[in-house]
Amino acid sequence: MTEERICVGAISGSFGVRGEVRLKSFCADPEAIGDYAPLYSEDGTKTYTLQITRAVKGGFAAKLSGLTTKEEADAMKGTRLFANRDALPDLPDDEFYHTDLIGLEVLDTGGKSLGHVRAVHNHGASDLLEIHGPNLKATVLLPFTNDAVPTVDLTAGRIIADPPEGLIPDE
Repeated sequence: MTEERICVGAISGSFGVRGEVRLKSFCADPEAIGDYAPLYSEDGTKTYTLQITRAVKGGFAAKLSGLTTKEEADAMKGTRLFANRDALPDLPDDEFYHTDLIGLEVLDTGGKSLGHVRAVHNHGASDLLEIHGPNLKATVLLPFTNDAVPTVDLTAGRIIADPPEGLIPDE
C-alpha cells in the first residue's frame, strides 16, 4: 500500500441472497465505518464503498460496491477492509490506533528493554499489549492501563511500562 491505511473492519460472510455481507466494524463508533470510504482491500488493489443496511447479531449487514450475488459476498469472507489514515478522526492525546503501538519497544521504568509490542488484544475488559522479547520464554500480556503503561512516546518509538509484580520473569 502506498499510503498508510488502518484496518477498520472485516467481512465475516454473506447476508441474504442479494450480495449483502456481514460486517464487523473495528471503529470506536461502529456505524461510522462507511464514513471512511473509500475502503480498500489489504493489498490496496480493490476499493469499495459501503452502505450499512441494518444491524445484525455480531455486526452489520452491508452493501459493498461491486457485489450483487450471495456467491460474490461469500467469496469476500475473511476480507479485511482498510481506510486511509487521514480519513480517520484525530485521537485525543491518551488514545492510540492499535497499528501505532505494534512494533514499539517496551522499556521498564529503569530503562531496561522488555521487548516489543507484537499485537494488541481486547477480550472485553480493556486492551492488552502482547509483548515479545529475547529474554522472555513466552509472550507476556501487559494490561494497557495508565498504571501499567504510564508513557507512550510514538515519536521516540517506545513505551515505558511498569508491569504488575511477577508479570515479567526476573533473569
